[in-house]
Amino acid sequence: METQDTMNGAESLVKTLLACGVDTCFANPGTSEMHFVAALDRIPGMRCVLGLFEGVVTGAADGYARMAEKPAATLLHCGPGLANGLANLHNARRAQTPVVNIIGDQATYHRPLDAPLTADTEGWARPVSVWTRTATHAATVGADAASAVQAALGAPGGVASLILPSDVCWDAGGKVAAPLPALPVPKVSPDAVQNAARLLRSGQPTLVVLAGAALREGALADAHRIAAATDARLITPMSNSRVTRGQGRLAVDRIPYSGDAARQKLAGIRNVILVGATTPATFFAYPGKSARPFPEDAVIHVLARPEEDLGEALARLADELGAGAAPLPAGQGAPVQAARGAITSEAVAQSLTALLPEQAVVVEESVSFGRAFYPGTVHAAPHDWLQLTGGAIGAGLPLATGAAIAAPDRRVVALQADGSGMYTLQALWTMAREKLDVTVVLLANRKYAILLGELAGVGANPGKTALDMLDIGNPDLDWVKLANGMGVEAARAETMEAFNDLFQGANQRKGPFLIELVI
Repeated sequence: METQDTMNGAESLVKTLLACGVDTCFANPGTSEMHFVAALDRIPGMRCVLGLFEGVVTGAADGYARMAEKPAATLLHCGPGLANGLANLHNARRAQTPVVNIIGDQATYHRPLDAPLTADTEGWARPVSVWTRTATHAATVGADAASAVQAALGAPGGVASLILPSDVCWDAGGKVAAPLPALPVPKVSPDAVQNAARLLRSGQPTLVVLAGAALREGALADAHRIAAATDARLITPMSNSRVTRGQGRLAVDRIPYSGDAARQKLAGIRNVILVGATTPATFFAYPGKSARPFPEDAVIHVLARPEEDLGEALARLADELGAGAAPLPAGQGAPVQAARGAITSEAVAQSLTALLPEQAVVVEESVSFGRAFYPGTVHAAPHDWLQLTGGAIGAGLPLATGAAIAAPDRRVVALQADGSGMYTLQALWTMAREKLDVTVVLLANRKYAILLGELAGVGANPGKTALDMLDIGNPDLDWVKLANGMGVEAARAETMEAFNDLFQGANQRKGPFLIELVI
């Protein structure tokens, strides 16, 4: 019978994670993690999901936690494995997603020998993590794991990275740790509420920027109460972790990607009140143009910082203003029919509105072609909308993978650009292996189209060499064959009629299906 004296560090890690409610692990392990892998085999309760690339592992953990509202664990192989997953950990950091990031490392006594995989693993982990620690003894691994879970779940959520030298995993003396209490979520000060109320009563054009938990149904209803009582304008950053939207739900607009379009949309704003958001900035700098999407002389105010209780802050502000009940969502009007004919962004949005399954999870990494998707689906069936939050492309397919595991009773629809899809197409294999209910709409324009616009935006004067760098159509990618090679059924659509038929059929079947939409 196993005792505290015979339990090794890896076994105490698995048992502590399970005790803390972490029951899913996305993994791409190596030699340094073999004792953790063996412990997963011996101890029941942990669902283990293999990713063929670490960027799939970290992106899937992000998508899982956005929907499950609790962290998954990752399992990465030493510093270089972490490095392969950093882009999607950056996106998770921007999404404020709780992730327990487990990274193997050289044995403590082997590290000074500078073996090939030796790296500054802590140094690479810190910039994407809210908490970083290297375990030093088998006896402390359980306590370290409990601390990691607590840190990941601390408001507003983040990546907690625990680095495990291989000897602390195989050494005996592991101890299971009890879950630590949730860290308290700070409340906003009365002064912050009263200052926001004063600004909103002033009559000056005021913009309220909502992010994070402020975009959930209850908080959003209070934000709409505030707007109805004061004529304030509500908006979100361009990219958000998760937005609850669709028929019967109150809508909120986004700041446009284009700085010019944003400044035109927000002209005349005098005050900006932040609720869980940082001060908005344009995605990039452009010569001679403002870095702000609103007037430069607008004054920034903070109602609630990301780590504070956003829902409670909005409720208190609505009460302070004497706001009435939230307005009813706008009616849909006549039923929307699926679009026909040529494939355009607006046509795809129309068909999504007509055909999206109830309670779908939409994962959007549509980049340039998807400009009409978000505004054009406001009357689609109720759904959640997940986006690429950190700008590091290659998140969409992994996010869809993790979301499907977290919400197995909901259809996941991934709206995926082809160029960014190539970064992590290995996620298709995981979808097939796990038999996940994901419909991938692969938007095949065979170019990095967004960068063609950026060339003009920064004032560059491209020639053939530059334009060739943005063309991925020589040779054309065949996404039907790529998907089939990963075990995913697929078909190509070159008209809206074909897309509509394939989309309806895909959503009614079990398992993943990819539609290559030639645009």
